[in-house]
Amino acid sequence: MQTRREVLKRSGMVAALLLGAGLLPGAALAYQKNAFEAKSMEDAFKALGLPMPVESADVTLTAPDIAENGAVVPMTMASSLSGVKKMLLLVEKNPSPLIAQFMVNPAVDIQYQTRAKMGESCDVYAVAVMENGKTLFARKEVKVTLGGCGG
Repeated sequence: MQTRREVLKRSGMVAALLLGAGLLPGAALAYQKNAFEAKSMEDAFKALGLPMPVESADVTLTAPDIAENGAVVPMTMASSLSGVKKMLLLVEKNPSPLIAQFMVNPAVDIQYQTRAKMGESCDVYAVAVMENGKTLFARKEVKVTLGGCGG
C-alpha cells in the first residue's frame, strides 16, 4: 500500500514530465501579467504586442444594457471566423481593463461566457486576435447602477 506522500510525489513527477514534454497545457506560460495589470486598453494591447482592433460584425458581444450589480455582469463573446487564435474581453473604465483572455482551439465553436466586475458604466469590448495578427472587436455599452470594483 502506498502512502499519501508517495502518491503525491509520484503524481508531481508525472505532471512535471508531461508538462516538460508539452503534453499538458502550460496555462501559466500563457499568462501575461503586464497585460492584465495595464491601466488602459492601449497599454494592454501594447503589453500583448497587438495593434489596436478594428470593429467587425464577425465578432459578437452579448451583455445586459443595464447591470444592477457591477460585481457580476454576465457576458458572452463569440465569433464565426476561422483563424482566430485568442479572444479577449476588456472593460474600458476598469482599473485594469483586460478581464479575460481565452486561447482558441480550432476544433470547438468560439463562444465564451463569463462574468466580469465593472466599476462604472462604460463600453465593453470582445476582441478576436487572428492568426495573421489582425485584431477585430465588438463593443457594447453597459450601464452599471451599483459598481463592483470597490467604487
